[in-house]
Amino acid sequence: MSAYSHTLNLWGVVSQSKRIINAHSRHFLALSVSFLLPLSFSLIIYPTLQTALSQSNSIIFHPQAHLSSSFLTLPNPFGPTRELTRPDTQLLLVVLLAYILFAVLLALFAVATITYSTFHGFYGRPVKLVSSIKSVLYSFLPLVATLIVSRVIHALIVLLFALFGAIVVRCMQFLGFEVNYDSNYLTGLAIFLGIALLLVFVWLQVNWSLAYVIVVVESKWGYEPLRRSAYLVKGMRRVTLSVLLFFGVLIGLLVGGCSSFLVTVGAASGGWTSFGLILQMVVSSGFATLLMLQSLAASVVLYMYCKALHGELALDIAKEFASEYVYLPFDNEKVPHVVCVVQG
Repeated sequence: MSAYSHTLNLWGVVSQSKRIINAHSRHFLALSVSFLLPLSFSLIIYPTLQTALSQSNSIIFHPQAHLSSSFLTLPNPFGPTRELTRPDTQLLLVVLLAYILFAVLLALFAVATITYSTFHGFYGRPVKLVSSIKSVLYSFLPLVATLIVSRVIHALIVLLFALFGAIVVRCMQFLGFEVNYDSNYLTGLAIFLGIALLLVFVWLQVNWSLAYVIVVVESKWGYEPLRRSAYLVKGMRRVTLSVLLFFGVLIGLLVGGCSSFLVTVGAASGGWTSFGLILQMVVSSGFATLLMLQSLAASVVLYMYCKALHGELALDIAKEFASEYVYLPFDNEKVPHVVCVVQG
């Protein structure tokens, strides 16, 4: 434990995941281009697409209406132009559902393949693209089941918080207090419940951060990966939180900032087909793809570190690499720690 305890931190996890990716750069590049690049590009472009569909009088479809609105001339609310500005709610809903399905499928494929490859790369095994793609066949349904279970738990927690807020309001009315829904007290209660709900979700995310890695590596599904993840992160919650915040903030700022820029500035610069905006979308999607790849690989490395902290990694090595010398990459300075496992 003392030999590598100083590397059990954010930068130790990031550097180790980067080493694995660099060792199989072509392999991970192929997986990233196949799954993560379309996902990151869709995350950036979807708000713009939604805006274009909801505003049928934008400059893409009705430049005259856009010019008139730019001179602060309000259209007649009962005129023919008003009908054009009414968004097709059914179309927007269909596009939203199709996009959610598309994004979830890409995310699950990326998690299954990249987790499989990173896990084998951690042990120094050769990774093959065909084997990584085949891992989707075994991991897809368990990943879907685990995702559904986690979202059901999230929904139940939201309902409990909403029920608690409703009970508080009813109790105030029962005690004879006049409840004004515009009062600062109810606003404060809503803010308090919102912050508490956010903290609960962060706590759950920290405890469940290894769940999808466990689904792929240990072939568990449903609630079991969530429980197993909560056990493994004990003693590593601070590192886990730092990893989640590091990649979450970077990816969120990059994707959110670029998508917001496209929505607000795209129309003013002459539409969303200008070379500058297209170049920005491509560059931002590329950086987001790299961050997502690094994040998935870091989750696997964190999983291995957590197993080592609980004394499980040595048993796995003893079973698989008996009578062999094994390099455990736990040192930032790349000083190899060689472990000799001898069959008894």
